[in-house]
Amino acid sequence: MQPALSIRNAVKTYKNGFTALNDVSFDVAQGEFFGLLGPNGAGKTTLISAMAGLSRLTSGSIAVMGHDVVRDTYAARMSLGVVPQELVFDPFFTVREALRFQSGYFGIRNNGRWIDEIISKLGLADKADTNTRNLSGGMKRRLMVAQALVHRPSVIVLDEPTAGVDVELRQSLWAFIAELNREGHTVILTTHYLEEAQSLCHRIAMLKQGRLAALDQTENLLHSEQGVRAELLLGGALPENLRQWVAEEENGRILLKLDGYDQLAFVLQTLKYAGVEVKHLALPETDLEDVFVKIMR
Repeated sequence: MQPALSIRNAVKTYKNGFTALNDVSFDVAQGEFFGLLGPNGAGKTTLISAMAGLSRLTSGSIAVMGHDVVRDTYAARMSLGVVPQELVFDPFFTVREALRFQSGYFGIRNNGRWIDEIISKLGLADKADTNTRNLSGGMKRRLMVAQALVHRPSVIVLDEPTAGVDVELRQSLWAFIAELNREGHTVILTTHYLEEAQSLCHRIAMLKQGRLAALDQTENLLHSEQGVRAELLLGGALPENLRQWVAEEENGRILLKLDGYDQLAFVLQTLKYAGVEVKHLALPETDLEDVFVKIMR
């Protein structure tokens, strides 16, 4: 089966000499929920723009559902739905009118039933006949998701879809996107909310300064961070010989990063002999944020 998205040796260099993408290659399988992560300026939005045909690579290639985005632009664009990071909307139409016009851009007529379904699933039913300029920021974000879905694309790209929106929208949005993913749609997500990527994405790619810094299954990335983390709340000062393992220290909470449980036993024994009371001890699991920070450093 061909990949939903295939990126080969993607390079994007601007006239001022800045290289936003530097030999990036990876595939996304059909039906996958894929995370594309990286700090600001890592090249994520540049790559998405090239996928959508909004900009051209300096060299390399991108194919969506087997269609090259340069040589077979129409078919590639019909297979792709993009929710951009910026709020972009037409202030002259109602929600329903905007979705009808968006359908027309893709040459789709009589799309009312699907429009009604996505309006309902995204919580826009009571705003369907409201002018888009009168929508709140969260409602505008929902409309942008709806616009990306009107042509039923095989591949859905979400660029920071929950930035600045309320918890209710996040929950309803992810429930709907997860449903589309179960039905076979491929989902590519960029987000700074790493807990979202950890819980939703099957695989994750991390970009750093335009290069691919990591690419693996989410579970493997989480297990790549070896050792034991111990979170302590003490009734006194931490002995100096234990400070070598301090990773974070804030408001009396101390996080130690240890090589193993033998070191944890040594820490507890040292605290006992020093007469320092352990008021609280927790062993938090490694999360994606820990892995992300390690790779970016």
